[in-house]
Amino acid sequence: MRTGIRYLKERMKIIVLYLVFSGIFLVVFALYDIRLDAVGYAFLLALVLMLGFGGSDFCRYYKRARQLEEAKERILVNPACLPEADGRIEELYQQIVTRLEEEMTELESSIRISRQEMKDYYGMWVHQIKTPISALHVLLQSEPETAESGLKIRAMRQELFKIEQYVEMVLTYLRMEEMGADLVFKQYSLDEIVKQAVRKYSQMFILKKIRLDYELLNTEVITDEKWLLFVIEQILSNALKYTKKGSIHIYMEGGNLVIEDTGIGIWPEDLPRVFEKGFTGYNGRTDKKSTGIGLYLCKSVLTKMNHQIRLESEVDRGTKVYLGLERKKIRME
Repeated sequence: MRTGIRYLKERMKIIVLYLVFSGIFLVVFALYDIRLDAVGYAFLLALVLMLGFGGSDFCRYYKRARQLEEAKERILVNPACLPEADGRIEELYQQIVTRLEEEMTELESSIRISRQEMKDYYGMWVHQIKTPISALHVLLQSEPETAESGLKIRAMRQELFKIEQYVEMVLTYLRMEEMGADLVFKQYSLDEIVKQAVRKYSQMFILKKIRLDYELLNTEVITDEKWLLFVIEQILSNALKYTKKGSIHIYMEGGNLVIEDTGIGIWPEDLPRVFEKGFTGYNGRTDKKSTGIGLYLCKSVLTKMNHQIRLESEVDRGTKVYLGLERKKIRME
């Protein structure tokens, strides 16, 4: 129906021209006193021919419209799939489409090569930077702690731990595009995954004198352990980074894993944008510790695993992070 209406609109000039010519002939035949039955017969024949031509033209129009609609739905339009050009103008349009498709293919190939080179470089950088980090760990472990140097050594260990986290974040960012091939879903104890993250940050809890309130989760989840562990580590890292004093509370609420801190919080106007890439927010800019990438990575990873994440926060009161780890069932059609 919609195609028919569009066809009539596009052919309106021809229809109007036919009606104008018909009117001219009627006036001329009336002036020359030609018999009306002969005139009517002539116009009937003309109308039948026009309807026949219009029907045939509409079939061709409908077929070409369907082919173009199907080509439009494809991600990459193959010029070979386009209908045969009907005239010089359409031929020129198809040549333009072909040229654009060739340039787009070249551009995509160039971008892909450039991105792969960048990933190779940063991947090499990440692996190389791990060598001096490991050396610094050995040096710090071999350094005897005295009453005078103990505080400095602990501070150095804390900063070295932060460097390791930032390196891990870069590596995760590089791997994220291909993480679909790396996902392995199994049933895991949520307690075991969360406790791994807590053990990793235990020294940070001690150094910053932040209390951990941990309630047994007693929950089994179907997830990818490695990637979920990364997300929980990032959330714990943020909680420790922005909590000056008080505690971090980990518990279950309404089927969600909740990580709650008593940190500086997030301004209400910043909350809708916290998962945007590079967004730091008012408190992040003030504190000058935010990279604007951690929560973006968490959101991206959880979305690919079909999990959910949301935040609630009050300035100077703290932040609650809710992780919905129940996977939606896929309906077979």
